[in-house]
Amino acid sequence: MALTLAHRKELCFWGWGYSDEGLNQAEEAQMQHLAAGLGATHKPGAAPLLEEFDLSAPRIAIPDTLAAILSATPYDRITHGYGKSFADMVRMQLREMTHPPDWVAFPKSENDISALMDFAESSGAALIPFGGGTSVCGGVEPDVGGDYSAVISVDLQYLNRVLEVDRTSRAALIEGGALGPELEAVLKPQGLTLRHFPQSYAFSTLGGWVATRAGGHFASNYTHIDDFVESVRMLTPSGVMESRRLPGSGAGPSPDRMMIGSEGTLGFITRAWMRLQDRPRFRASASVKFPGMQEACAAVRAISQSGLLPSNCRVLDPVEAMLNGVGDGTSTLLVLAFESADHPLTAWIDRALELAGDYNGSWDHEAVQRSMSDVSPGAEGASEHRKGAAGTWRNQFLRAPYYRNYLTPAGIIADTFETAITWDKFDDFYKGVQERMLKTLREVTGGECLLSCRFTHIYPDGPAPYFTFYALGSKTGDMASMLASWRQIKLAANEAVTSLGGTITHHHAVGRDHRPSGYDSQSPTLFREAFAGARQVLDPQGIMNPGVLIDTPARGATSGGIMRNYQSQ
Repeated sequence: MALTLAHRKELCFWGWGYSDEGLNQAEEAQMQHLAAGLGATHKPGAAPLLEEFDLSAPRIAIPDTLAAILSATPYDRITHGYGKSFADMVRMQLREMTHPPDWVAFPKSENDISALMDFAESSGAALIPFGGGTSVCGGVEPDVGGDYSAVISVDLQYLNRVLEVDRTSRAALIEGGALGPELEAVLKPQGLTLRHFPQSYAFSTLGGWVATRAGGHFASNYTHIDDFVESVRMLTPSGVMESRRLPGSGAGPSPDRMMIGSEGTLGFITRAWMRLQDRPRFRASASVKFPGMQEACAAVRAISQSGLLPSNCRVLDPVEAMLNGVGDGTSTLLVLAFESADHPLTAWIDRALELAGDYNGSWDHEAVQRSMSDVSPGAEGASEHRKGAAGTWRNQFLRAPYYRNYLTPAGIIADTFETAITWDKFDDFYKGVQERMLKTLREVTGGECLLSCRFTHIYPDGPAPYFTFYALGSKTGDMASMLASWRQIKLAANEAVTSLGGTITHHHAVGRDHRPSGYDSQSPTLFREAFAGARQVLDPQGIMNPGVLIDTPARGATSGGIMRNYQSQ
């Protein structure tokens, strides 16, 4: 029997966070109130236990040479069987895992990864790269279809070091399995930061961010992990592909661009040189109220095209503001912030607020003045930016994933979808998505529902709207009916954003759930065929994450996961 390698804290295998974490008393009361307002009367039952899952036995035996890095314990197989989408959490409540990984690998070196790829090719197994497991689109699910003899989930948590820091160029060489807090802990003493903080920051990895083109902390300018990548090293079944470390290059198509966003379909991202930031010393922030969404969007468009480049510029529509405890549902809120390691930001925040005022924005002038201080550790006013509406929203943002640990077993469908659209189309897009999704939610669930929107990122040519919805899935806690309802809602959301001109995803990746109902209709056919040709060179036997981004026809593998299962019914 292979060994289990304990390394990180034990995860809550059926929900978000670590096993020793949960909602505090105030949060649970807040979720009870939300659920009751949507008509829920069912109280969550006992949390799932590992022994309640009936896992099939591994389909292949492993060689002795790999026994030290492979595990088939229930905890390892179950925690690597799903990501963290709503559908994943419902199936955990159902105690259902039809396609668990046969084995979970914990390589400790690139040599271990190469040995795993050799074994997979010789045995006919598929490999799924696994970082933090926070995918919300079926990106790590072992439901690959096809003629594979087995599926091995490959967890890179032991490749988590910061290997080198170049202070002169302000860059670092970091291994792909490093969690956000792990890499920041090494960079902080040197006054540096990657400053890439997705909502999943505490549980997701650098390799996962690069592989999925993750969006992060900055609302403008450095919006995606792409902007921080200096070079990438990837282990593929055909060998090592590593780009040259350069600040920029015009030498043909960029190899980095093919590896960034490849979602595990080409190989394993084992390390990358990343551009860093000096840790911010100065901040300035404001919470700006607008009479409506139209005025707020006009102000944000002006700010996005001004060249001011705010670090935060998040519009919360009235429902979103109310749900986050920073509004009463009558006004739209703009959370605005600037930061710098080099200079005070008075001129920047003043000009941005001047633009907001042109569109009937209003704010607390004294609060803005208090926010404009030196925020170096120990400096007076260093924590001012964490107060007020902006601070409340930030705390809600970080805690939001935990709320589904209560809402899902209580019978509430709670999910999100994000997109991006150009400014000229935004008004019609926002209204169209609102109308279609509210209609779908009411028709599918037959009850009360909530739909809100915020901007996660902004660009001179358009925003990235992020929609959140809540609806009563089942009064009795019937998880199967909730899952069926969610599938219909998810397909409607995919159709709405793509047919109205938006992208199927701005930063949550494609995975299996955004194919083929979204990504295939967005991406050019010739491009997908060209990418398939590149994959054929790098992965001739199609062992890497089959069904994500493209199919593997030679092996009979198509887009897997819960969305494919639904469409085949």
